Order: sequence, then structure tokens, then C-alpha cells
Amino acid sequence: MSAGRFIALEGGEGTGKSTQARLLGEALRQRGLEAVVTREPGGTEGAEAIRQLLLQPPGEGWGPRAEALLFAAARSDHVEKLIRPALKRGAWVICDRFVDSSRAYQGGAGALGDDAIVALHSVGSEGLRPDLTVLIEVVPETVASRLTARDGGESDAIGGRSADYHASVARSFRHLAERDPAGFVQIDGNGSAEQVHQRILSAIDTLTEKGTD
Repeated sequence: MSAGRFIALEGGEGTGKSTQARLLGEALRQRGLEAVVTREPGGTEGAEAIRQLLLQPPGEGWGPRAEALLFAAARSDHVEKLIRPALKRGAWVICDRFVDSSRAYQGGAGALGDDAIVALHSVGSEGLRPDLTVLIEVVPETVASRLTARDGGESDAIGGRSADYHASVARSFRHLAERDPAGFVQIDGNGSAEQVHQRILSAIDTLTEKGTD
């Protein structure tokens, strides 16, 4: 049986992660690999229920600590019920966001600190890390135009936060990638979806070769 591989696509709002996850899944299937495309928060029935609580929160919404705990709970269910079983049977898992989003959003922009997020992940998901984290980076002007086209001016509870908050998220992602060059690859997300897709395919060539051994 071929070894399963786990790839997470990361980045701020409007960087094209969902599109690239879909395109990558299609490309891997064309190579004869089983590809499971999923997302966070979400991917399982329980995690999707938590997603609704996070993106459309009741009352005044969640503080950073409660938000981090909810993300960790959703991720725990996702890892246990979908990600680990898929990897065990040899599938490739492509996830639109994983723990590094919590590190950048709640840990960085939310000021909880990286240690707190990593500790939650260690308990909830036994510290599972992707084989490769693909960080898609896009200039702010392009992000703004994409979000306008995508959301029509109506963002969810997290996407609708201030420009300063999202700038802090982008800095946090960049810092994580620079600290872990073996675990991350930084991809220029500017240009057409196909251009970005080709950059990502080039970045995962080594993993693809290992996955077909």
C-alpha cells in the first residue's frame, strides 16, 4: 500500500485556499491517488456543527480563549474520524486550513501565544502535523478584490474583522513559515488559479514521488 500524505493549505482570507485544495485533489486523482479534500473547521458532522458556532456565533460572540477551544475541539473530531483513518488506508488528505490557522489567528492576532495553541493541539489531536504546509500569500489589494467578489460585503464573524487584525494574521503566518522552512513552503498566490496551482504542484513533487513508491 502507498503511504498516505497530509497537506494543509494555509493563508489569510481571500488567498484562494479552497480553490487550490480542489485543484490539487483533482490533480492527485488524475495520478491514480486517492485524494480526500476537506476543510477546517469542518470535515465531520460534529466539526461542521462547531463551524457554524464559530462563524455565526450567538450573542456577543466568542473571546479568543473560547474560540481557540472550539477550534481545537472541531479539529480533534476531524483528526480522529476523518484525517487519521484516511491516512491509514493510504489516501492523500488535502486540508483547507489546519492547526497553523489557529496559531496565526488565535495565537498571533488573538494574542493567546503560540504555546497555548500548540498545547491544545497536543491534547486534542495528539500533535498531528501535516507532511507539508503550503502557505499561500497574496498582496492585500488582490485579497480585497477577491473578498468583495466572494462575500458581496457580507463576511462571517472572523472574515469581517478589521484590516489590522488580518494584517497581524498574515505576519503570524509568515513568521511561522520562516521559523519552520522544512515544514512549510511559501507560495506566491498572485496570478490566475492555474498559475498558482502549477506552483503548488511543483512544491509537492517530492511528496508525490514518495507517495507512489
